[in-house]
Amino acid sequence: MKQIFTLVLLVLLPFVVGCKDDSKKNEAIQSTASTWKTDFHDDFDTFDPDNWQDQRIWVNNENHCYVPDGELGTREVSEGTLKIRVVNIGEQRPCDNLDKHGNQHPDTEYVAGRICSKNRKEFVKGRWTARLKLSSNGEASMFPAWWLLGAQNNESPVQEEDENICWPLTGSGEIDIFEHHGDHMKDEFTTGAIVSLGECDKGDWESQRRNFPATLNEFHEYSVEWEESDLVYRLDGKEVYRNEGEGDKYPEPMFAILNFAKITDSPMTGEWVMEVDWVRHESRN
Repeated sequence: MKQIFTLVLLVLLPFVVGCKDDSKKNEAIQSTASTWKTDFHDDFDTFDPDNWQDQRIWVNNENHCYVPDGELGTREVSEGTLKIRVVNIGEQRPCDNLDKHGNQHPDTEYVAGRICSKNRKEFVKGRWTARLKLSSNGEASMFPAWWLLGAQNNESPVQEEDENICWPLTGSGEIDIFEHHGDHMKDEFTTGAIVSLGECDKGDWESQRRNFPATLNEFHEYSVEWEESDLVYRLDGKEVYRNEGEGDKYPEPMFAILNFAKITDSPMTGEWVMEVDWVRHESRN
């Protein structure tokens, strides 16, 4: 009888262990899934002014003009995606964009789109993700970006009394989730934090940012999340880079920006497109 019982036990043991292992795996999956909750998601069935507004500003010596309301095709929502464009309109036209010192942008033949969630959707920490692609894998002067800025930033549009902190001080800090500089790379993007040097307009662009390969003309998910004191950057959910200890330097609410800039004097014709499938912010439970 003992021999029969032992034989039965040996036959059943792998199934019992397997069930326990499966149970642990399921618990781990459920635990991971419950870590994050979505508190903002825009899948761009329409352009929702409760989520976004146009941002019109002259920065980085960009040689295009940001125009409002999707003028000249610079911002379009169609077939379930947002398109942000740089367009060569073929002739010079006046531009009313101002820099932070009040200087007006010179006439230009290039117009572009830039939207932000400022005073619409602003969050402290968490995880920001966008699924997007470009119309090409890189061309000279291309400068598209998906990034975050502190909600007290004092650049246009200034709409609240506390929007009085200059970049990149705390309250106006910058995190670049996805940036592509076509003059320097093909099928690569830059990600990382801008380090404040403790004075207005003084930031370290180099030490905490890195370049990584990606097929830019195919959809990918680009994200940043706060993991305790670190900033973790992911491509399609996989960690590609980490700013260790930098997360604590961004305690402020931050808003998201999607823009496509033309950064140098290299000529372009036609249009460039950044197509965005969706944007999401999640917070930890």
